[in-house]
Amino acid sequence: MPIIDSLIGPIASIIDKIIPDKVARAKAKLELLALEGSQELKLVEAQMAAIIAEAQSPDPWTSRARPSFLYVMYAMILFAMPMGVLSAFDPRMAVNIGNGMTAYLRGLPEELYALFGTGYLGYTAARQWGKIKGVER
Repeated sequence: MPIIDSLIGPIASIIDKIIPDKVARAKAKLELLALEGSQELKLVEAQMAAIIAEAQSPDPWTSRARPSFLYVMYAMILFAMPMGVLSAFDPRMAVNIGNGMTAYLRGLPEELYALFGTGYLGYTAARQWGKIKGVER
């Protein structure tokens, strides 16, 4: 359980800083140690291991999927600038384009948004863990 071992220490030091009462602090640390052996913690470790394995995959389609999606999101944000210029010259056309984009995005299934959120957060967690371990910069 190398991932969990690396998390227990920092969490214990946070407990030391945020809980001033010695008895309550000791109780919180005991709960943390009890959680260490639980099934829930093993599930988190398995999920993190899968995310890390996917991020380190030599397959460019696998290892670049999440960063590529972020580039798409950046492009959509940058698209707002020409839309602003367009709205100065033809406000009705800009509104129609915006309404069309909104209708399209609302038509996407909720599961797709949940998948994106899970992937984005998993990628962020795996990158942070890699930085802490010194594997990534």
